[in-house]
Amino acid sequence: MASSRTQQTDPLSAIRARVAEVLADAGVGAQSTLMLGFSGGLDSTVLLHVLAGLRQQMPFVLSAHHVHHGASPNADAWAEACTRQCAALDVPLAVSRITVEPRAGEGWEAAARRLRHAAWWGLPVQWWVTAHHRDDQAETVLFRLFRGAGVHGAAAMRAVDRRAGSPGRLRPLLGVSRAALAAAAEAAGLRWVEDESNADQRFGRNFLRHGVMPAVRARFPAVDDTLARAAGHFAEAAGLLDELAAQDAARCGGSAWSRPGLQGLSDARLANLVRWRLRAMDLPMPDEARLGESLRQLRSCALSRPLCLPMGASVLHAYRDTAWLTPALPALPTAPLAWQPGAELAWGEGVVRCRPVLGAGLDVARLTAASTCEIVARWAGCRVRLPGRPRKDVRRLGQEAGWAPVERDRLPILRVDGEVAWMAGVGVAAAFACPPGADGVALTWVRPAVYSSAGATEL
Repeated sequence: MASSRTQQTDPLSAIRARVAEVLADAGVGAQSTLMLGFSGGLDSTVLLHVLAGLRQQMPFVLSAHHVHHGASPNADAWAEACTRQCAALDVPLAVSRITVEPRAGEGWEAAARRLRHAAWWGLPVQWWVTAHHRDDQAETVLFRLFRGAGVHGAAAMRAVDRRAGSPGRLRPLLGVSRAALAAAAEAAGLRWVEDESNADQRFGRNFLRHGVMPAVRARFPAVDDTLARAAGHFAEAAGLLDELAAQDAARCGGSAWSRPGLQGLSDARLANLVRWRLRAMDLPMPDEARLGESLRQLRSCALSRPLCLPMGASVLHAYRDTAWLTPALPALPTAPLAWQPGAELAWGEGVVRCRPVLGAGLDVARLTAASTCEIVARWAGCRVRLPGRPRKDVRRLGQEAGWAPVERDRLPILRVDGEVAWMAGVGVAAAFACPPGADGVALTWVRPAVYSSAGATEL
């Protein structure tokens, strides 16, 4: 009876129990670090109070993050209100200020979401927590279906979403309606901010929320539960497609795929494999036309022909009998970068690093006496003689080393007084090799493994 009386006097108790269940399913425990995306609105205000109250029961470390979009004249007041709420609950709050500038073909909502997520990336936490609720889930299913989503998109949001190499996502309110949140908040005497842009039906989600869903709910009262159940079915189907893609990837060689192996897949399985890998890389999907044309070229071209096919935020590569995916390749510097022994320089998708060595690598004395030392890309006709080998064109050396043309052209070269002294992935020129016992430096180009067909991070 005591438990029943407590629930009657604590309007947030039922929501707190549901949130605790989701956190337990995710394995949240002592010293787990959670960061709440806190707008100051109804949904995130309820979740802030619930999570703050759960810290004694589940001793996780809680912080909050507010994104100041600057799009409303009330934005400063909202940030101040968020600061006061978090201070009252002893929850550390970080505030990030962004300016929403949509890219070509990107709406304001999508741009704001992209920048909001980018602001989260630098925060060292294990879980990002957001206050999406059951009504949001229903709207997301419809919104994505209207945009032609496949089963992964139609599966909408998951309460627990683990991601390799990045913080997981927790949405512990997905089973709670907005009406229940509002009733609990009112009964608990909570205060929140109202973003006037949420009523602007020029935005797609607001149109669904205010112009479509009320009429649908009036005709089909159980629509939110029905769409949430449909999302579960889509998620089950998506899981099966992921299992199939994992099996196809293993048969085709793992992270870099055998082109002959890919030829044995149906068009649907090949597209499923590519989408699966892009999701694993946390990259957006290309549109259907671009993906279809890229896969057509991959199937139709001879193995002797290298391919480098941009697909928006990703690139599909093929060289000899191997195919692989990378993020879009950053632009290389258009002019040589001045370098001196010991310096570290950003180059393309990586960094040229230098460490001191003895009797190996590049001769420090030779470098110190040089007039110019610079990091450059391969230029027409540049040649180098490696120790014990004849002088050769660096393009040929890269080819002999197995680098695809797109990789050969991106390898950084140390040019000293107009001569090649070092080339990433190839080595040190004989004329610049450090004598035994002398001071030397070793250069490496360090880049994320996702940019390499072989998963190499240091060249």
